[in-house]
Amino acid sequence: MAAYRYIVCDVFTTQRFEGNQLAVFPDAEGLTDEQMQTIARELNLSETSFVFAAQDPYLARLRIFTPGREIAFAGHPTIGTAFVLTMLGRVPANVESFVLGEVGGDVPVRLEGRDNDFMAWLSTPPMHFGATFDPAECARFVGLRPEDVLANCTPQLVGVSTPFLYVAVRDAAAVDRARLDESALYESIQAAELNGVFIFAPTKKGAYSRMFAPMSGITEDPATGSATGPLGAYMAQCSLIESRDGIAFISEQGTKMHRRSILHARLRCDNAGTIQTVEVGGSAILVAEATMHL
Repeated sequence: MAAYRYIVCDVFTTQRFEGNQLAVFPDAEGLTDEQMQTIARELNLSETSFVFAAQDPYLARLRIFTPGREIAFAGHPTIGTAFVLTMLGRVPANVESFVLGEVGGDVPVRLEGRDNDFMAWLSTPPMHFGATFDPAECARFVGLRPEDVLANCTPQLVGVSTPFLYVAVRDAAAVDRARLDESALYESIQAAELNGVFIFAPTKKGAYSRMFAPMSGITEDPATGSATGPLGAYMAQCSLIESRDGIAFISEQGTKMHRRSILHARLRCDNAGTIQTVEVGGSAILVAEATMHL
């Protein structure tokens, strides 16, 4: 019987039992694809991260699974895995920046704090804009009225690999009223083309958000780092924030489901104001350690 240690942390929060839960298997060598998917389904968290031995130039290589499928890149597993590797002493004390190898490509990580003040930032891989959708149709499949959707923000697919559909609404109350109708959604969009539906309202600090991803086995995600970078790009395109280097905002997500998460983001633009990447940052806290027997 093989035994694998795993660590559970809450990410994008400094409070236990808030933020987004993550299980990290820090020594995953020997696990097959089928076993990793089975473990992720058994734990039934938004994501489970499996860490494999480093290969230059990476500090470590990651495989990330939702209960339903493997994904190429995800924010809260990147931040949470960085937290666990730091906690285990696998990030040398004099190292503040490193690269994690994910299926979707290299993900640079920068530490801003350790131990009780842990804070890490990732830089998103290149993002792309995809198809746009009728606002009234999008309102229908998220259970809102057409007038709830912001008139100057056409719903659109934006993402790093498999995109999210972004739907901007008037206020936080509309975000909280949203209820995803999967059947209506799939009448417009193929599930394989979509990572999730991201609904948000602009706020003074940035955005108040929710994210639904039944196509990945996630009814609602408390915090979605991989969606927060594209959120910044989409908000800039809609003139909800400036498209200027260093512009920072906060996405508050998960509050409706009692898992309040705070995701920090910062645009990185060239001299022409074109977004090159978005830095996404957050905290994490240890919750539990356990052993799984296979």
